[in-house]
Parts: sequence; C-alpha cells; structure tokens
Amino acid sequence: MSEKERKSWDLGRFLNTLNYFELIPFVSDLQKLFQPSDRPSVNLNNDTMSMILVTGATGGVGKRVVRRLLEQNYYVRALVRDIEAAKPLFDEKVELIQGDVTRPETLTPKLLENVSAVISCVGTRVQPVEGDTPNRDKYYQGTKFYMPQVVDTPETVEYLGMKNLTEVMKKYVRSDTKLLFDFSHPTEATKDTWGAVDDVVMGGVSESNMRLEQNKAVFSGNVSIANNGGFASVRTKNLTPPVDLSEYEGIELRVEGDGKRYKFIIRCENKWDGVGYSYSFDTFSNISTTVRIPFAELIPVFRAKTVPEMGKFDPSCIYSMQLMQTKFEYDGSLNPKFSPGLFRLDVNNIKAYGRKVNTPQFILISSAGVTRPGRSDINLEDQPPAVKMNEQLGGILTWKLKGEDVLRQSGLNYTIIRPCALTEKPGDKALFFEQGDNLKGQVSRDAIADLCLQLLQYPSACQKTFEVCEQEKPYQGQIKEAIAALKTD
Repeated sequence: MSEKERKSWDLGRFLNTLNYFELIPFVSDLQKLFQPSDRPSVNLNNDTMSMILVTGATGGVGKRVVRRLLEQNYYVRALVRDIEAAKPLFDEKVELIQGDVTRPETLTPKLLENVSAVISCVGTRVQPVEGDTPNRDKYYQGTKFYMPQVVDTPETVEYLGMKNLTEVMKKYVRSDTKLLFDFSHPTEATKDTWGAVDDVVMGGVSESNMRLEQNKAVFSGNVSIANNGGFASVRTKNLTPPVDLSEYEGIELRVEGDGKRYKFIIRCENKWDGVGYSYSFDTFSNISTTVRIPFAELIPVFRAKTVPEMGKFDPSCIYSMQLMQTKFEYDGSLNPKFSPGLFRLDVNNIKAYGRKVNTPQFILISSAGVTRPGRSDINLEDQPPAVKMNEQLGGILTWKLKGEDVLRQSGLNYTIIRPCALTEKPGDKALFFEQGDNLKGQVSRDAIADLCLQLLQYPSACQKTFEVCEQEKPYQGQIKEAIAALKTD
C-alpha cells in the first residue's frame, strides 16, 4: 500500500491531544477533580528567567543574593575560587564556575554565556588580627570590634579585579536578550508546557513528541502523507498571562537540525484554531545554528494559507509558540526540503532578542565611606573604623573607589550600592538612601541582598551610586520611588 493510501485513524490519540490542551471541557473538568490543582505554570513575562552571575558568592552578602535569586526562579551562576569548597554552600541548581577576578585568564567566555546581569559581592578579605573561625564568626557578628587586618591586596581585588571583570563583560554579556525557554536547565513547568499537535487532528497518522535530553529538548517523530496528512508539531499550552515582548525585535532559536526545513509559529490570540504567525527556516545536518526570527518578517497564516488582512504581528500579547515539520509551505506550495519519514530537531533554548537595554547589567556592592579618606570637610574621629583605618588596611576604601570609577567608565548599565556597616540582623527595617557619601549607620546583609534583586528590575537605578542604611521604623516598601528620586552619576 502506498504512503498516500488510506490508513487507520487513531481516535484515541486525537482525544488525548484535545485533552492535553484542555479542549474537551467535560474530560478536562473531570481530570481536575482527581488531579492536584497546583500544576506548575510558566510565566514568561517574568524576567527572572534570566541567568545572573554572582561574584563573591561565598561571602556574607553573596550567599544571600544567590539564595534569593533561586527563590525568585532566576538561573544562577557563581564564580568561586574553589568549587569543592563552595559545593556545600549552595543548592545543586547553582552553576559553579571556578575562577578569580584577579586572574583574567580564568574569566573565560563560558562565564558570561547567556548572562544578562552581574551582581558583584567581591571584596577584600578582612579578618581580626588574631585570626577567625573557619566560618568567620568574629567577622560576621557585628557587635564587638576586633582589630582588623587585610588578607588580600585591596588594589588587586577592588581595582584590578573590577577592570578584569568589566572587560570580559563588555565582550560577552547579553542583556539585550530574554531567555524564554532554557532546555539545558528545564523547570517542572517547562516539562509540562509543550505537547504534540500532529495531523491526527485532521485525520492523518503522523506522530511527534518533545522530550528533554541532556542540555536540550528534542522535537522528533515520523511525518506521513497518508490520509492527506503531512505535518507534525509541538506547541505550548496557552501561556498565562500572555507574554509581552513588545520591547524586543524578534525570537531567537538555538538549534541543531537534520537538513530539513521547519516552521516556527507564534500566536497573539488564545484561540485553538486561530491565526498564527509563521516563519520557515532551514537547518543543517548535525550543525548547531542560531535562527533569528524578526517579528516584522512573520507571516499571518490560517492552516497554511496566508491571511495578509490580519496585519502585522503584535508582540505585546503572545499566547503560544509552536515548532512544525510539514510538507506544506504557504498557499498550496510545498516545502522544497520535505521528505516523509523520520525527522529530528534539537533545541537548546528560545529567546527574545533586540531589546534596548534599560535595566542594570552590573550591580556592585561597594562601601559607604569610600570618598572620605583625606576629605577636609569631615572629622576623622567621628567616622567608622574602616575610614579611620583606611591606610592600615592597605587603602581598601581608596581602591574600592577606583574600582567604582572603572565600572562608571565601562559603558555598562550599572548601579553602585554603598552599604553602611553590615550586620547579621534580619532585614526587616525600612531603608534610607542618600548620596554624597556622608551617611553613617548599619544595614542588614539580608536587606542588601533583597535590594539587589529589586534593582535588577528598575530602569531608574541605572547609572546611580548611593549609600544605604536602615531606619528604626516599619518597612514601607517604597524603595522603587526612593531610587527613582536619586541623581544619576
């Protein structure tokens, strides 16, 4: 029997497809009665799908930053000097990279791969003269003063380290992209989002699926032209809420194909059988490639027929995405690279690209007091110990200031936080912000870690330097307004 002749249609698979995408209300409602209601959902509007690099990740603030990033569903990469020593400190979800900001040869392109922002908690190691415990209990206790000594060289850590890090960042950081699906680090929600939509919905017998393998998703199957069919695809369930990509230029796929031509289809309405916007792309056998799909080049189609009257694609309201292997091109023409049978497309990730960067790419934890050594308008005796002892500590504040200047001159979008004396207290107090480097007081390491995560979302935080301490009153949650009111550098 030829491939074009009639074959038995699989009604069960047809019903499973409709049920997976919740298109049979009765069956879907029954399932909800007997299944948990907390099925994970994907919110791609949330920028916390980004990869954030944390340097100084094993320090008091750095560990807290990493923990909070994970809690907010960010992907986290940590630069550490000793991976084996760092492993007990972190969740297995944290990607550890061994390196040192003072050694530029260790800052390889892999460090910044897919990174959208860096939070630098690096600082010169300081300890009591008589030494400290392995957990640095004396350093962190924050109540009794111990005569300090520096372990590292401030010039190397605070200044040269910043030069090394910003130089590699300028080459490789990609804040103009937004990671939508990272199949190398799939979440439970990702696993439950993509399902098969094959020509069984129109009487055909083609079959496909999307499965997760190491570092990728594999869209594969068998396309048959029997029963007038000829397509196989995988599609996301409707995204809730719909995704807003209006600040971006298009979609980017990182794929490895089999030499066939595929389609990417995206929808800006929540209908099951509605208009989709399509883009055809070719692949190369066993060669990884990046496919860029400009929103402006998407073609409005309904069942492979173009519908130009639908107008241009609206990236502000995206409900679903789809990958398809099909014999059909558009308006009756055929896919010139189609052949029935097996196919395979490996997908590493799906991103939006082309965003005008307007949020911080680099958040630096510096220190209040960096401008005070040598200032004629202050009384040195009224200053914190770090200011009084700057020279004895190798000019630590002086070199921190020079490191800040390196960042200001880097061309990156940055925010520089100058915390007052850091404590181990809970971060439950209101924060007070000031500029001019005259602020004194204390602030919790927890509060600074929380602040870093908030600043990642604030365009108004870019190109600003400020001091911060705690106030003895209830937290008011007005940080965004306070940051917006500060002057840019």
